[in-house]
Amino acid sequence: MISKSMTVGLPGGLDARPVAELVQVASRYASNIHIECGTIKVNAKSIMGMMTLDLDKGQAVTIEADGSDEKAALEGLEAFLKGLLSADGSL
Repeated sequence: MISKSMTVGLPGGLDARPVAELVQVASRYASNIHIECGTIKVNAKSIMGMMTLDLDKGQAVTIEADGSDEKAALEGLEAFLKGLLSADGSL
């Protein structure tokens, strides 16, 4: 398992549409992926779980990935949360 702390960089934070896109990105990977903010830790492949975080731009989160493609998963989610990667994989 690997993890990385970062700050959400999406201009509007994560409301319904960006959460759905984040779940699409996370679902590309075989690894188990969790995002933690404060005391709440949720499955990044769960729309309902991600909505409970109610993340805004500038909030600190920790991404954890565990599995065969954990490094790629961590990098993909980090790029998305920084606003560098769209849900379709384009920059």
